[in-house]
Amino acid sequence: MVTCVEHLEWQVVNKIDHTREVINLISQKTDRVILFYSGGKDSIMLLNQVAPKFKEVVLVFMYLVPNLRHVDIYLKDALNRYPNVKLIQKPHWILTYIRKSGNYCIADPKVKLKKLKDVDDEVREETGIEYSIFGMKKADSLNRRLMLQGYNMEAINEKTNRVYPLSLWTNKEVLRFIRDNNLPKPIAYNKKASSGVMLEKDCFEYLQKNYPDDLEKIYDAFPMSRVILFGK
Repeated sequence: MVTCVEHLEWQVVNKIDHTREVINLISQKTDRVILFYSGGKDSIMLLNQVAPKFKEVVLVFMYLVPNLRHVDIYLKDALNRYPNVKLIQKPHWILTYIRKSGNYCIADPKVKLKKLKDVDDEVREETGIEYSIFGMKKADSLNRRLMLQGYNMEAINEKTNRVYPLSLWTNKEVLRFIRDNNLPKPIAYNKKASSGVMLEKDCFEYLQKNYPDDLEKIYDAFPMSRVILFGK
């Protein structure tokens, strides 16, 4: 009789095989790739699998506010841990929506809205790299599931050269892989699946407790965001 643990182990083994197969396919086409890196669980696991397979991996970190100490810890660790890794930092595309709408700042209607694709295109033009790797998974949301379902092996968009090696994984499986392989514990502002600095209460409470200097940098960039913790 197969136990739940054994079944989970079987699933993870098959999913890591799938992930490695996807990465190997790309490594046969190029020795340089872009990897969108947030310091979250998916990007930490992906970097561990991608770095050994390519001559150069260009990490793209998208910031809401630059030079936050608790984020720099992860960026420096990635650069030190993998000698073939380089780093490019870009303003997060979501900043264009924040600035245009005036969310916790003065609205600027002249701001041109961007998408993730626009940041990816910019980095590709700057580096000359053809393939970009992302940590998106079908389990993340219904939209992600629908998006990935139509791709080759549910992982490779052959029209855009965008690659999703973790498409079949769940959050719990990724976290288990990180734990079992002694990788850095990912940034986590709350118990939810999402990661990354956001103008939200959970993130602000975490920073207030652990990195108050980073919270002040966010206040400097978005003065009106002080109301998020108003009354605390």
